[in-house]
Amino acid sequence: MPNSAVRAAAQAGYMGFDRNDYPGDANLKILRPTFSYSSYWLNNPPGSTTNSWVGKRKAVQSSGFGFLILFNGRTYAEIKSAGDAAKLGRSDAAAAVKAARTEGFPPGSIIFLDQEQGGRLLPEQRSYLLAWVDGVTDAHFGAGVYCSGIAAKESSGVSIVTAEDIRNHADGRKIKYWVVNDSCPPSPGCTVSRKNLTPESSGLAFADVWQFAQSPKRPDFAKGCRATYNKDGNCYPPNIPATQRLHVDLDVATSSDPSHGRSPE
Repeated sequence: MPNSAVRAAAQAGYMGFDRNDYPGDANLKILRPTFSYSSYWLNNPPGSTTNSWVGKRKAVQSSGFGFLILFNGRTYAEIKSAGDAAKLGRSDAAAAVKAARTEGFPPGSIIFLDQEQGGRLLPEQRSYLLAWVDGVTDAHFGAGVYCSGIAAKESSGVSIVTAEDIRNHADGRKIKYWVVNDSCPPSPGCTVSRKNLTPESSGLAFADVWQFAQSPKRPDFAKGCRATYNKDGNCYPPNIPATQRLHVDLDVATSSDPSHGRSPE
């Protein structure tokens, strides 16, 4: 199905999926009628010791998908223990760029740094992230951040949205934002048929991509969408039996190739 048809089916935005494990060559053809793009990890995803996406870029592109290119960033504890946060950020940026080139992604492709920890960034986290952004852009790639779009209340009573905190301290840097907000509402839950869904529907007008459903469902946020998930708490794509355990996270973006990672075939 061409991207225009996929977009029409979603009524607004472009639907995509992300997951830590590569879904398998055969499943790409089944997923494609529903989704315009797929995530693509450049290093080991969170909690993993291997990366099953390595070497799969051509298979993903030839199946008609665009890309959400991801690099797993550091936790606060890792950044703190490194001593020099900016140096670590530059080193990880070089690793991300090297992996992107090895996988065949063209210059200008946007790499999203996976920033899992929410709330206000601590000074070391901010130093690491901005150094990473500078390193990626200096190497002629685009920089993006995957981060929380949910307000976190501090002990002072002030609410902080991680994406806004990063943007407010970016000092003019060009950063794309892939925000997660699986709270119901605004999230419709585990469904690909919601009309008029756009990244802006997340509540952040500057979002380029919105992750609106996660697997497994986070009960503290997505309890209002309980009925849309499988009884095991996961989100499964259409046309693939839940028995395969091919759970996904769901995304909507302003582009069918949010990372601009497709290259001429």
